[in-house]
Amino acid sequence: MLVADKLTSPIALVAAPDLSGRRFIVDQSGMIWILTSEGKLLDTPFLDLRDRMIKLDPQYDERGLLGLAFHPGFGSNGRVFVYYSIPLRSGAPADWDHTNRLSEFKISANDPNRVDPASEQVLLEDDHPYLNHNGGTVAFGPDNYLYLSIGDGGNKNDIGKGHTPNIGNGQDITKIEGKILRLDIDHGSGYQAPHDNPFVGKRGRNEIFAYGFRNPYRFSFDMGGTHQLFVGDAGQDLYEEVSIVTNGGNYGWNIKEGTHCFNPQDEEHAPAHCRDTGYMNEPLIDPVIEYNHPSEEEAAAAKNDDSEIVGEVVVGGYMYRGEALPQFAGQYVFGDWSREEDEGDGSLLIAKPKDGGTGLWKIRQLQIAGSADGRLHHFIVGFGQDAVGEVYVLVKDTLGPTGQTGKVYKLTPETSS
Repeated sequence: MLVADKLTSPIALVAAPDLSGRRFIVDQSGMIWILTSEGKLLDTPFLDLRDRMIKLDPQYDERGLLGLAFHPGFGSNGRVFVYYSIPLRSGAPADWDHTNRLSEFKISANDPNRVDPASEQVLLEDDHPYLNHNGGTVAFGPDNYLYLSIGDGGNKNDIGKGHTPNIGNGQDITKIEGKILRLDIDHGSGYQAPHDNPFVGKRGRNEIFAYGFRNPYRFSFDMGGTHQLFVGDAGQDLYEEVSIVTNGGNYGWNIKEGTHCFNPQDEEHAPAHCRDTGYMNEPLIDPVIEYNHPSEEEAAAAKNDDSEIVGEVVVGGYMYRGEALPQFAGQYVFGDWSREEDEGDGSLLIAKPKDGGTGLWKIRQLQIAGSADGRLHHFIVGFGQDAVGEVYVLVKDTLGPTGQTGKVYKLTPETSS
């Protein structure tokens, strides 16, 4: 069911924890929009960061406004957190691309539907050598700490300028690139590292919660069950993956791509053997969901016979905890960006553990009612979940952050209008 359109590049939908029923749509172009409990998209943005952001490339860009989180006490304290890309800050390496910024804002004292733009408090800045692999999800966990995903710095293979030689950024615990960070923002100004983060008091960055990621673009906490953390990590040339992430875990990049060995000097051919531990002899944790990229022949065949080809870039989603689709209860709804680059052809997916609970989860594609072949025919760029557990898919029709083709759909039964 279509709930919002005429957006540019909507990449996240976040519910306000204040009983208002408002849903906030994050547009990569630099604006956050409010979808009211009545389903109206307000004309005035909740926050507009375009004048602070780096200028985006309309042809293709992974930078921009990438994440939004509300403090668990937002209803009383009005605290809002965003992650976005700014021009390269002073003192950064001159040949690097941009700086990513995590900031806190406060709600306007006069309008609950507006952020006070003058209230910005910068919490963290990360200089980024390349345009790509920014990560960008921010969310509060069930422990009330703020989590942030950051990609490995960009380029490919976790090599190049700004990447640690021989081991890459994902495995370098002295860097925050290629990591999930966990921050305590409730004690004093700025942030502190929770005392049980894995490297507090040891070698390694105190902010790190988990490591070994390539581009953990979208992650989410299960609002039910044991509140597990699901991270969709975009792969290189061969495999896509989703992992259940725990404190101190090493998720393998760039030693492995998914469950497979990886060779940074030959990304298209997985070596037969590789180390099964990190550089501190810690275990490498495999994903729970994995799928491979189609070959050129498979991709061509899929155009003609709608073969069960998934796609090229995983987009992390949510465990379904709503009531509208009870058949999906306790299953992970996510997607793939597109089966091809020149035309939006994303795959809407759902996965659940196999009987017995071990091994990779079983994946199947969801069929879209009203579509001749059951497919979306858009680029999938994000997912959202509202306060009652219903899931939304966010799409667009242009490769870059330009135009007004962005739409937000709510997953509903086939009989809904």
